[in-house]
Amino acid sequence: MHSAVLLIEFGSIILGLGLLGRFAARFRLSPIPLYLLAGLAFGEGGLLPLGASEEFIATGAEIGVILLLLMLGLEYTASDLVSNLKTHYPSGLVDCALNALPGAAVALLLGWGPVAAVVLAGVTWISSSGVIAKVLGDLGRVGNRETPVILSVLVLEDLAMAVYLPIVTALVAGVGLMAGSVTLAIALGAAGFVLFLAVRYGRLISRFVSSDDPEKLLLVVLGLTILVAGVAQQLQVSAAVGAFLVGIALSGEVAEGAHTLLSPLRDLFAAVFFVFFGLHTDPSSIPPVLLPALGLAVLTALTKIATGYWAARRAGISVKGRWRAGGALVARGEFSIVIAGLAVSAGIEPSLGPLATAYVLILVVLGPLTARYTEPVATWWGRRREPRRPEPAPRATEAEAPVAD
Repeated sequence: MHSAVLLIEFGSIILGLGLLGRFAARFRLSPIPLYLLAGLAFGEGGLLPLGASEEFIATGAEIGVILLLLMLGLEYTASDLVSNLKTHYPSGLVDCALNALPGAAVALLLGWGPVAAVVLAGVTWISSSGVIAKVLGDLGRVGNRETPVILSVLVLEDLAMAVYLPIVTALVAGVGLMAGSVTLAIALGAAGFVLFLAVRYGRLISRFVSSDDPEKLLLVVLGLTILVAGVAQQLQVSAAVGAFLVGIALSGEVAEGAHTLLSPLRDLFAAVFFVFFGLHTDPSSIPPVLLPALGLAVLTALTKIATGYWAARRAGISVKGRWRAGGALVARGEFSIVIAGLAVSAGIEPSLGPLATAYVLILVVLGPLTARYTEPVATWWGRRREPRRPEPAPRATEAEAPVAD
């Protein structure tokens, strides 16, 4: 009987997510806010709380985070990461300063303490690579001159995640300074070691994993990723970081093949993850934090626009391209929820989950709008502020010219 209820509940969730995804695609929207709203509807204090399938959904959500980071790692080669780090690190530093500090400041002003401040800083810092990539494709801007600048900022944020996630994991677990330092040292050492192996022996690793049979390739890559993620979590590093490093280590045809095979699984379990996060957020807890979330969303939308503008100007992009780069970076999504989920699971601050949910809901809807309209609005405003030139006096026609005496 229990298994029948589990199948009915889980099957209904998957069917509902599919319908929500189709609805979002019809209107060219990101499905993330709809998935979060579905979780709110079926979670604590929602319309119809779930019971039997919650533990199963929790496992699926963990797999969703692992696959999100794996697919992210597959997007980049180790040499690309090293090159981006050397060339664009000033943009990454500006991005961190302008967008992480507001989140930390708001958490401290609300009296949530330093651990919650570090978590909320990450929530406001990291843009949504998935939403931004989709928006750039929908707007036909993949080939634009400012797009490499946008991608460079996203790559630097992804690299920073490999350092940031172990720090947050250690903080929310309540470990001491020594244990936290050891965790960070292990994470940095592992990341450096994997980058070295990927640059030096990437072809050998990919050849070992490679297979002409899609089934075998899928099983080997998925099994290796979950195994490494489990070992990383056992070492208190972060399962997500382990998955990200596996993605970086794979390259060439193996990375392309794995990306194609794993994309549907990633989308499925990522959707389950967003639902799971919503399940653990009481809808009645959102209205009290809605005003801070809205203010923080507006502030960090402006700081992201400033980040993209500065990075594009540094790369020599035209003024219109700078505004487009800034507007494209506004969306927050999956990784903001991943970071907030670590704190929610550890019970750090009851209001942090609702605020993060409201914040992401606002910016994941606002992000595609700023990507589309920031540049036209900035151009219109610039023209409006230009001083009007006096109109030249009309020339006298031959008929109107005065006749000499």
